Amino acid sequence: MEKIPSFTINHNVLEPGIFVSRRDVTPSGDVLTTFDIRMTRPNRELALSPQALHAIEHLAATFLRNNAEWKDRVIYWGPMGCATGNYLILSGNYESEEILPLLKDTFGFIADFEGEIPGATPRDCGNYTFMDLKAAKEAAHKYLVEILENPRNENLNYPEA
Repeated sequence: MEKIPSFTINHNVLEPGIFVSRRDVTPSGDVLTTFDIRMTRPNRELALSPQALHAIEHLAATFLRNNAEWKDRVIYWGPMGCATGNYLILSGNYESEEILPLLKDTFGFIADFEGEIPGATPRDCGNYTFMDLKAAKEAAHKYLVEILENPRNENLNYPEA
């Protein structure tokens, strides 16, 4: 069986960043861009806790789907199974640099968030107590300061094979 493209990236040299993981064209001709929002160095740094990722998921999805400029283009936000980041799928053909302002706002929102996490109730979530707001805020702040505020080429483009 052929490997899917995301499994051909050398994760041993991958840095945190924003990467175009794939572009798909729907039968109607619409382009969907999937972004790899990598928050840790795979296999060289601790992964995020599942509880932090869950809180980030709720906060980012809520923020993105309420963003006046982008909400109609947001298809999906969700955590990676390896717990080293998230996926963002947008309707449209975008490059990493084009969504930097959106991600700065998103991670700034998470880093500064106070109060009850949106959707963190038994009625709204299947595992509502499985969240760690403090860890989510710390991870978001680290990503914002170390990656988003001054991205380098290796934070915006996948490494060469």
